[in-house]
Amino acid sequence: MIVTTAVPFRVEPHRSHKPSDTPRGAKERFAGLVETYKNEVAGAADGKAQATLDRLSYSTDLTEATLDADLVIEAVPEILDLKRSIYTTLGQVAPAKTIFATNSSTLLPSDIADSTGRPDRFLAMHFANRVWSSNTAEVMGTSQTSSEVFDTIVEFAGEIGMVPIPIHKEKAGYVLNSLLVPFLNAALDLAAGDYAAPADVDKTWRIGTGSPLGPFQIYDIIGLNTPYNILVNGDDHAKELAAWLKTNYMDRGKLGIAAGEGFYKYN
Repeated sequence: MIVTTAVPFRVEPHRSHKPSDTPRGAKERFAGLVETYKNEVAGAADGKAQATLDRLSYSTDLTEATLDADLVIEAVPEILDLKRSIYTTLGQVAPAKTIFATNSSTLLPSDIADSTGRPDRFLAMHFANRVWSSNTAEVMGTSQTSSEVFDTIVEFAGEIGMVPIPIHKEKAGYVLNSLLVPFLNAALDLAAGDYAAPADVDKTWRIGTGSPLGPFQIYDIIGLNTPYNILVNGDDHAKELAAWLKTNYMDRGKLGIAAGEGFYKYN
């Protein structure tokens, strides 16, 4: 059995983006993802996505959720203390057999490992957004991760249709975000510094590189909460960018596609 964990959080003072802490909220979000999948993938209206959705179970009780879990994949926000707190609880309630995997985008798993109570059965497993098209699964352990556990998760990633990317030693951001985060930050710097509007930055990138998406379109897909949490824990300039993002977008409820508006408006 596979369990994913996510908990509600709020960045004060804007309250409009608080995720639901109920199974109903999760069900609504997953149903929305199924519709996105159907719209983006040719032949996806064959009922398999809905059948997968129908097989999911939901719980707000970690003890109940992990009762017979083989693997727990944690996907809470990029806040180290929050992740450590979740793992402290998970380590107490999950069976001894359970492997823990963090989906953290930028944090090092070694900063979390001691809070799990089972550092040999803990590692990072990072998925990109839109897994049906960007189907990489970056697997990164710590010096304490069992080689058997590492190999098991690499194998598991392949079994679920992902392309496993083994990371040979710890690197904040893995491969993907080591490339993507500086790129997105550079785009944000252009907009926050009034050098160019987000739409024009995107247009320049798409025309100049042939890429289907510009950086601010990518921001909207990711959702602005994650970039904000990364920036607010960075250096002074990163904190300035975080403040600009919060004031001009997040405080106005512009959080990305899931909210209906971010740098762009969506139906």
